Amino acid sequence: MAYTTFSDIQDYLNISTTGDAPLINSLVDRAQAAIDIYTGRTFEHTTIAATRYFTVGVDTDGPHLFLDEDLCKISTIKTDCDGTTASISTTEYVTEPRNETPYHKITLLSSTTNSWDYTNDPENGVQVAGCWSYSTVAPNDIKQACIRLTSYYYRQRDSQVFDVTAIPDAGVITVPQGIPADVKMILDPYRKVV
Repeated sequence: MAYTTFSDIQDYLNISTTGDAPLINSLVDRAQAAIDIYTGRTFEHTTIAATRYFTVGVDTDGPHLFLDEDLCKISTIKTDCDGTTASISTTEYVTEPRNETPYHKITLLSSTTNSWDYTNDPENGVQVAGCWSYSTVAPNDIKQACIRLTSYYYRQRDSQVFDVTAIPDAGVITVPQGIPADVKMILDPYRKVV
C-alpha cells in the first residue's frame, strides 16, 4: 500500500490527464522508499503478519521485551519457543507506549505466571508476530511529505532548477539538491533514533 495515490498527486499538481499515471505511480514508490530510508522506519503495514524472534537475556530484561523495530499491531506472542512453547495472552502484558503506536517494548504484567524463557537456546526464546511498522495507515503529514516529494520528482524531470550549481573557477559543478527542505521538516520528527 502506498502513502499516497495517483489521484492525490494529480490534484496537487493540477493535472487533468492520466497519461503520466505510470510515471507518477513509479515516482510515488520512489518517494515512499526515500521517506522510509530517511526516517529509518516504515509507516504502513502489509496485511500479512510477520514473525520476529528475540533472544532471552539480550532483548529482555526482567519482565521487559525490547523490540528492534516499530510494531503497530500484535497477532501473537510466544515464549520458550524452543521448548514447551507458551502463548502470552493479551491480558498478560502491556505495550509501551500504552495508548499509541509504534510499540517499542512489551512488559509482562506482574500477575502473569509466564516469563521470557527458553529451554536450550536463548536465541529461540521469544517470538512476536504482528505488523512491523509505525502505524496501520501512514499519518497525514507523512502522506503530505510523500505527495510533495513525488511532485518534486515529477517536476524535476523537466527542469534543472532543482539542482544547485556551483562555479568553482569556471569548472561548473551541478549538485543534486536531494530531499527538499520542507519535506525534511515534515520528516525530521519521525527519524528513528538508533
